[in-house]
Amino acid sequence: MSIEVKVPALPESVTEATVAVWNKKPGDRVARDENICELETDKVMLEVPAVTDGVLKEIKAEEGATVGSGDILAVIEEGEGGGDAGGSDDDPATDDAAGDKSQASDDSPPLSPAVRKLVAENDLDPSKIKGTGKGGRIVKSDVEDYLASKGEDSSDAKAADTGASTPEPKADPVSVPSGDRVEQRVPMTRIRKRIAERLVEAQQTAAMLTTFNEVDLKAVMDLRARYKDNFAKAYDIKLGFMSFFVKAAVEALKRYPVVNASIDDNDVVYHGYYDIGIAVSTERGLVVPILRDAESMSFAEIEQAINNYGQKARDGKITMEDLQGGTFSITNGGIFGSMLSTPILNPPQSAILGMHGIIERPVVVDGEITVRPMMYLALSYDHRLIDGKDAVMFLRTIKETLEDPGRLLLQI
Repeated sequence: MSIEVKVPALPESVTEATVAVWNKKPGDRVARDENICELETDKVMLEVPAVTDGVLKEIKAEEGATVGSGDILAVIEEGEGGGDAGGSDDDPATDDAAGDKSQASDDSPPLSPAVRKLVAENDLDPSKIKGTGKGGRIVKSDVEDYLASKGEDSSDAKAADTGASTPEPKADPVSVPSGDRVEQRVPMTRIRKRIAERLVEAQQTAAMLTTFNEVDLKAVMDLRARYKDNFAKAYDIKLGFMSFFVKAAVEALKRYPVVNASIDDNDVVYHGYYDIGIAVSTERGLVVPILRDAESMSFAEIEQAINNYGQKARDGKITMEDLQGGTFSITNGGIFGSMLSTPILNPPQSAILGMHGIIERPVVVDGEITVRPMMYLALSYDHRLIDGKDAVMFLRTIKETLEDPGRLLLQI
């Protein structure tokens, strides 16, 4: 009996998705609830499970196809036997690649038909290609990045990822007759397009302004050094900097509630809760999961939640529910080495705090020049709602609280 696999109900406000990768090919056996396909929406990756045990008979929507809720993705022949995970004897895609370097090693995740075809066409060794897909799987963009890197530096290895850039799925590289200059035209992913739309929207609709300050983090670093081992032992999580910044931000938002507010048409909405968005960089783009009711969270709960969100984002498991809402955001460019930046608002929020790198610099303390671990802070805000005085005082509260972290415990 043939069973159709359909696009699941998409999250609210999402009308369509792109077929990102097929984890199975026609002829492969599948188990009920096994992830056979991944869809990319504006914000998240969605896994599509097999609806029954059987054999994947036919793929109706190839990688790169645009689909909507209820569209047919594939057909599974229920209860039939089939070839092994590497493909049946009659699978043309397998025959084309058999006996050459396009087959991954036995302990590597299997290659999709599109990837096998591209690997075979370019006579590549998959073991030399770094996979960025789930479980280390090599996806089409990995092969195309590898080909691009060979054209740029004649190396057999993919250029090292600095963590500061966001790889995009690549179209077929543009052929050039000779020379070292390579040009490519690549489609933007749905996530990247949505990020671009929101950034432009923020700049076009808000009167955005940024104010700066600096903070001496010696007290925080001393506190972390003193208690980090006990903290990790007690809560099974490292004590990071972000929990201190979240706590300091909540305290500052309580004092200056307009920074936690938002504009809705001709109304100002003051939020009586503190849902803090934490920017997380992934290979597919920036996402901002929300720490809900951050004012009631402990340091350990904040660190654990951030760690969990980071892992979900890296695994492509982040959900729309994780990203919706938020009254204020924090972004940390310091992990990439940023010294100073002007973060862009995350609409409809009215403000965002930018953290940067911690640099030892000479400063004057009590009339003496000394070296301290300093960080520049940036607060971008919507000047339609927030006056300069409130923005400056808000940032000063962050600074004062972090330079005397005992205030966080005493709430003073």
